[in-house]
Formats: sequence, structure tokens, C-alpha cells
Amino acid sequence: MFDQSIKKEFPIFNHHPDLVYLDSAATALKPQCVIDAMNKYYTEYSANVHRGIYALSNRATAAYEQAREDVASFIGAHPSEIIFTRNATEAINLVAYAWLRNHPLPFPLKGGGDGAVIGLSIAEHHSNIVPWQSVVKCQLSNVKGSTLRYLEVDANGELIIPDHYFESINFLALTHVSNVLGTVNPIKEIIKQAHEHHVPVLIDASQSVPHMKVDVGDLDCDFLVFSGHKLGGPTGIGVLYAKSSRLQEMEPFITGGDMIREVHRDYSVWNDVPHKFEAGTPHIAGAIGLAAAVNWLKSLGWNDIRKHEEAILSNISCQLSNVKFENRSASWQMKTENWILGPREIEKRSGLISFNFPNIHAHDVAQLLDEQNIAIRAGHHCAMPLHEYLGLVASCRASVWVYNTEEDVERLVVGIKSVQKRL
Repeated sequence: MFDQSIKKEFPIFNHHPDLVYLDSAATALKPQCVIDAMNKYYTEYSANVHRGIYALSNRATAAYEQAREDVASFIGAHPSEIIFTRNATEAINLVAYAWLRNHPLPFPLKGGGDGAVIGLSIAEHHSNIVPWQSVVKCQLSNVKGSTLRYLEVDANGELIIPDHYFESINFLALTHVSNVLGTVNPIKEIIKQAHEHHVPVLIDASQSVPHMKVDVGDLDCDFLVFSGHKLGGPTGIGVLYAKSSRLQEMEPFITGGDMIREVHRDYSVWNDVPHKFEAGTPHIAGAIGLAAAVNWLKSLGWNDIRKHEEAILSNISCQLSNVKFENRSASWQMKTENWILGPREIEKRSGLISFNFPNIHAHDVAQLLDEQNIAIRAGHHCAMPLHEYLGLVASCRASVWVYNTEEDVERLVVGIKSVQKRL
């Protein structure tokens, strides 16, 4: 496990030494190396990329393209398969509008019908639901039978995949790790089954890449997206990975400068992949900062990261299961499975534990914990369909990363007990 000393790499703790930060699933804190890499760009070679022939511009271009190579290496891709976006949300929209708009969907489904059916899970973040709703409503509105088909989850937070499901969809967009349940979905097996029925697959890896090794070649996914800020990189930078064959099927979603090779009065010629999908001046410092983040994360070692997080999550689960709740008429010992969401087995979850207290609103819990300088997330976590499915208005979420310690767990549990007494 990582000890308290790792917090020295995160300058925010110099300003907030008493902070217990348990909201890394929303955004991770930034290590000093990321800040330094971005600061170096702004102070030593701040110039635009792909445009100048002078030394500063050449250096900036080299750093930007090296960042692409580093990110590609991080997920086992080729640099030409990496497109920089603002975030995972934009990356998903890029697939929805640049690929699905031009790809020959729908194709005939078993049992008849010619509508485009997009498969999702009920546990998706809004970013992996709303774009597909828009596609069905707008792009495919003239295709009768086009719809979304949701996979549900069982009491343990694991996907329920009906027989013949893959025969009933044209496209699948699925999260690797649920940002509410923490469930690690068996995406490699799911992708294999989908491909057996010629169904392309997009994976939202926003909640997995900070915590585990993700290799797109091993997974064989068609598309994969993530945001930089959730793995210690800066905000405003994200990644779309797409197989080379899929990129050739895509037309630019946003057009303008830098994504072109020629512009004439009546027509333009696009740049090569991946640049034709990166219109305008990119977030140069963001890409450089993201590269610093992925290289730093790899240096920690995936096995050590996993062992550390499993120990922290196991401790949280164990301690919370022993918290006693009271109300006006009775006192009782809540069983863990009644109010901790997601898999009971720690090895089946990653990065977070969400919980729902009896008779206490999640926002009240978070506000009272904040008074003790403990930061958790409260609400629907941009996953309203899942909360509706679970019959919940909101939940609390404690999400961990490499800088969390056993002392943080103790603070959290003591804080929750104090909340219980006050409410």
C-alpha cells in the first residue's frame, strides 16, 4: 500500500492538510508533475502547434505529438488511433455524430425489424445516454423502430444479459466501471459476444483507466473514451480511441482550421487521421499535462494501485457495515447489503463505494461531513436512470485513489457516526 508520503506529490494537501478527499470519481487531484509539465509549456515554449516553422512552434508540436504517443502507449493503441477531445462526453458525441451518422446503420436484426437499436446499460453516466437519445430522436427519427435497449443490473450490481440480446441490437455503448455501483463489468467477454453478432462496441473507460490496466488491443473494442481529469490530468482534455478501420468510416464532426489540407472556394480537403478530427487550436497544455499524468500513473505500478485501493475499499465496507442507525421508534443494525450499493465482493468493484442511509438524505450527510473537511459526493452522480431503477432519490459516494489512507477511512467512519447522532 501507498503510505501518507504520497500526499506530498499533491500540492493541494499543502494548502489543505486536514482534507479527506473522497471524490476522485468526480475529478482526481493533480500531482505536481502534471502541474510542472503544463507550467513548463506555458513558460518555456508556449506556441501553437502544426503551424509554425520556428523553433518554439516545432518544440510545442513535438511535445503535443509525444503526448499522443504516450497516451496511445498507456492504453495499447497506435498514436494515429488517438483523438484528443475536451472530455469523454465530447468523445462519445464524436462517435455518435461522426461515425454513426455516416455508418450504414441499421442492418437487419434477427426476428425482423429494420430500426437502429442502440444497446446501453441502466448504470450509464448521462454522458453515455443523452447522446444516444439524441441520435435516436434526431438522426434516426426517419428510421422506424429505432430505439435504445437497456441492460439491467441484479441485486449485486452486476449486468443481466438476456438470451439473444446481442442479436437484438446494432450498436453497444457500455461503461467499464459504474460510477455509482463501482461494478467492474466483464467487458472483454461482452465485446467478444457482441462481435460474434457483428455489433460494434464503445467503452466508457472514464472510471477504469485511473485504477487498472486497460489495453484496447486485448479488449478488441471499436471505440474507447475517457477524460483526463479523472486520472490526475488537467480538465478540458479527453481521449477518443477508435480502431483505424472505424476512423476511416468517420467524417469530421467539427470543421475549421488545422483539420484541413486544402481549402478552396467551393470545397475543402480534410487532413489525415487523427488530425482531421481535431479542428482549431487544441488544448496543447492539456495534452502535455495528460501525458505527464499517465506516465506518472504507470510508474506507480498497476498491481500496487489495485492492492492499495482494494485495502481501502475493504476497510470502508467493513467499517460502514458496523455503523448502527437509530430513529424515533427503533434502533437497528443495518446489514451491509441493504444500504451499500454494488458488488459485495471487493474484487468485483473498483474505485468507489456508494451508500444510502435510512431516513437521512444524502445531501445532509455530505454537508455535515464537509463541516469536518471530508469531501464526498452526494446526489444522483449524473446517473438518474440508475437511481430511479434502484428506487433511490440520491446516494452518497466515497471514491478513492492512490492518495487515500487508512486514516482517511477512520475520519470518514467517525464523521458518519457523528452525522447519525445529529440526525
